[in-house]
Amino acid sequence: MKNLIGIAAAILVSTTLGAFAQDTTMSFFVTSANPGKGGDLGGLAGADAYCTSLAEAAGVTGKTWKAYLSTDTENAKDRIGAGPWFNAKGDKIADDVASLHSDKNNITKQTALDEKGNVVNGRGDQPNRHDILTGSMPDGTAAPETCGNWTMGGAEGAAMMGHHDRMGLNDSAAAKSWNSSHASRGGCSLDAFKGTGGAGLMYCFAAN
Repeated sequence: MKNLIGIAAAILVSTTLGAFAQDTTMSFFVTSANPGKGGDLGGLAGADAYCTSLAEAAGVTGKTWKAYLSTDTENAKDRIGAGPWFNAKGDKIADDVASLHSDKNNITKQTALDEKGNVVNGRGDQPNRHDILTGSMPDGTAAPETCGNWTMGGAEGAAMMGHHDRMGLNDSAAAKSWNSSHASRGGCSLDAFKGTGGAGLMYCFAAN
């Protein structure tokens, strides 16, 4: 009888632990490339679809992917679910939206990996690709610079960008910001993005 009770208790503990085990499969990444038209991502829908296609090509299915981008009518922080989020190597990026937009987040050059698990070039690398499109303020709300709500890819407009490597020209908060460092110069084309150290990359988060 004691053995049966012990076995039942062990099963209960195992089941309980399994129920609370976190899914540490990839739920955050930096895109390895721009879709090809600079800031013209096809709006939020096009950006989300691109995140999904990259994730699925990397073998991660069954998740709802959202690009971390703001527009005139939608804030990036409201698009990405509740968290927690993990990179391709299983490193936790943040527990929730509040920690993501605080000093508690774990976004660095070593953790802000692309969908294949590769480190993305940062400041000091050739070429530098640390400017990540966000269109957002530090708190995750919309900035004025969104490349026309992600429909412009030429010499007009601008995009607010963050630094995935948390490095800039100085030690200011903006220079170290992962989501709101500075706006692009010279428009929303890929050439314009390259001019300040970027390649038109985005952050992608799983919202479920």
